[in-house]
Amino acid sequence: QVQLVESGGGLVQAGGILRLSCKVSGSIFSTNDWGWYRQAPGKERLFVAAISRDGEQVHDDSVKGRFTISRDNAVNTVYLQMSSLKAEDTGVYYCNRVPPSVTWGRGAQVTVSS
Repeated sequence: QVQLVESGGGLVQAGGILRLSCKVSGSIFSTNDWGWYRQAPGKERLFVAAISRDGEQVHDDSVKGRFTISRDNAVNTVYLQMSSLKAEDTGVYYCNRVPPSVTWGRGAQVTVSS
């Protein structure tokens, strides 16, 4: 069974930086596309960024130029480097396959104070 463990969240001031990590258990990591998703308080979970098995990246317009997704197949981990953070980036960040499977991790809470 695949397990997704997100880490690296926290409280940061607007304009600050954070780096999220997602460790994926199992042998499926290198053969799948992976993404980050955000759920703001009281809102649905939305797509943030994705990276293909070949390393091609896609970022939502709301984070383009500020966030960068990357992956390390050697350690089954996908990352999200976040900079120039804004209050509207606040939420719980989850990683999952693209498109997402039904199994989600606990997420990483990111809170940006303005």
